[in-house]
Amino acid sequence: MESLEDLALGPCTASPYLRPLRLRYRQNGVSKTWDFMRTHDSVSILIFNTSRQCFVVVKQFRPAVYMSEMAQHCPQDFERNCLENWCPLECHLPASVGVTYELCAGIVDKPELSLEEIARQEVLEECGYEVPLASLQRITSYRSGVGVAGSKQTLFYVEVTDEMKTGKGGGQPEEGELIEVVEIPLRDWMSFAFDETFPKTMGVMFCFMWFQNNIAPKLPTKSE
Repeated sequence: MESLEDLALGPCTASPYLRPLRLRYRQNGVSKTWDFMRTHDSVSILIFNTSRQCFVVVKQFRPAVYMSEMAQHCPQDFERNCLENWCPLECHLPASVGVTYELCAGIVDKPELSLEEIARQEVLEECGYEVPLASLQRITSYRSGVGVAGSKQTLFYVEVTDEMKTGKGGGQPEEGELIEVVEIPLRDWMSFAFDETFPKTMGVMFCFMWFQNNIAPKLPTKSE
C-alpha cells in the first residue's frame, strides 16, 4: 500500500466520477458564479463485530489527501504548467501521508440497486462479511463537501460475527482497489477517534459517537 513510483501531475479532461461545472445566478439582485463538482452520492457503513467487540474499518491510500500534503510541502510542483501535459513530480513524500482510516463505503452508481443493496455489497467486497439485507440499519444522511461537491452520503450500521466472515475483503483488485481491514477494539474507540496520528474521516468520528449514544447502552455487560 505504501510503495509509490512514477508520480506525475496532469490534466483531468474527462472522468466517470466527477465533472467540474460553473453555476451563474443572481441572488437578491447580485450576480454571482460558483464552481463545483458533480459527483456520485455514496453510502458508508459502521460495522461492529459482536464476537470480537470491535469496530471494523478500512485503511487505504487516498491520492487527494496525498496531494493536499504535497501542496503544503512541495508547492513548486503545483506552480508548473500541467494543464496540457503530464509533469513528473520533483518532490516525493512517503505514501503514508496519504493513508486514511475510513468507514466501509462506496459510491452510488448502480441505479438498479437500493442503497441497502449497495451497502451490503461494499461490506462483502471491502471487509469480507456476508450480511443479511434486513440487518442494515439506516443512521442518517448528510451533504458532504457542501462548498465543492454537495453530494449526499447515507450512513448505515450493521452488526457482524466471526461466523459471517466469508472472505478476506480488501476490495476489488481488478478495479485497482487496495484496502486493508482494521479492527478497532470498542474500549479504544475514543483514543482512536481523537488521536490525530491516525488520519481519519469525520464519518468515523461521528459514527463512533452515534454508537456510544444509541448502541453501547444496550450491549450486554460482562456479568450478563
